[in-house]
Amino acid sequence: MRRPSTRWGLGTLVLGGAFVGALGWNGFHYAVEQTTTTKFCLSCHSMQGNYEEYKTTVHYVNPMGVRAECADCHVPKSGWRLYRAKVLAAKDLWGEITGKVDTPEKFEAHRLEMAETVWADMKANDSVGCRSCHSFEAMDFAHQTKPDAAKQMQQAMKDGGTCIDCHKGIAHKLPDMSSGYKKLFEDLQAEAGQLRPKAGDTVYPLQTVELYLDEPKDGVKAAGKVIAATPMVVEAVSGKALQVKLEGWQQEGAERMLYAAQGRRIFNVALAPTAVAAVVPGARMTDPDTDQVWTDGTLTVWVKNADLTDSLDKVWSYAGSMFSAACGTCHVLPHTSHFLANQWIGTLNAMKPKAPLNEEQFRLVQKYVQMHAKDMGGEVEE
Repeated sequence: MRRPSTRWGLGTLVLGGAFVGALGWNGFHYAVEQTTTTKFCLSCHSMQGNYEEYKTTVHYVNPMGVRAECADCHVPKSGWRLYRAKVLAAKDLWGEITGKVDTPEKFEAHRLEMAETVWADMKANDSVGCRSCHSFEAMDFAHQTKPDAAKQMQQAMKDGGTCIDCHKGIAHKLPDMSSGYKKLFEDLQAEAGQLRPKAGDTVYPLQTVELYLDEPKDGVKAAGKVIAATPMVVEAVSGKALQVKLEGWQQEGAERMLYAAQGRRIFNVALAPTAVAAVVPGARMTDPDTDQVWTDGTLTVWVKNADLTDSLDKVWSYAGSMFSAACGTCHVLPHTSHFLANQWIGTLNAMKPKAPLNEEQFRLVQKYVQMHAKDMGGEVEE
């Protein structure tokens, strides 16, 4: 490396080096090509079931006679993205070798986790695999078979959307989108069983809980309900019951509901008629835009120490996972600050029949997006 060769001439070394370099470079790319074929992918048992799913989709059989292979979607054609994809694929091989996903049952258990990783990667690279065949510029929107889809596609092109925003599950079976947030809720419930609040703590219901005007004992009837994620300041503790203070806004003529903010229909507390008088009124104001009269009020009641958490962030994480799973599969997930708090009500109600959520889950998702809406201090949409 430091002295001229005494055995080989410079020309021999240069030509020899060029030959070895070319041989190595071509050998490397031959290996890349051979390990990028569908045949190689199917050498793993876990991929064989995946391939059977794929054979039922339009990417395998279609009127145009064009078939996409594994690499067309999952491996970029060239550049650093190609080598990055090959390096990252090593963990899939490792999962097969170590037995993490070597059976259909194990594969299914990790399907959501793996799908979310792929979706995030495709989102980051602007669905480069899809765009190797598809492009907005080549689409004849006027002759697309579904006018609504053509409209959404044009809006996505205008807004900078990418293929994977709307086309999850187009080549493989969608994972159970509910498994992620269900697991989060199970973890929260397990933590709730260990929660031991004390006076001065702030706790939040994981789901709707009943409230009582007196300490809940046999024969004491509930006087209303506290909606999930509503802050409750603990005043006293008695066995498995907590005396808590609640705050909210009442609208004149609709005093049975306490809202999280003046003028915003974000539900905190629903009261029975007998409990309305227990609200201690505070400041009173008239909304200049609607002429509605609102009163700030507080309410001291009892709740049972069950399904409560001291972390609002964990509740929002759970709600955000449901929002993403229910509303981010079929179209671009809207940013919470895209709408005002009251606008979110109509927007979500329009999608409610399609959302795989029960009433309790839907109510929490609505509160999540409302509390993070444009007029509630939500992060500015990028």
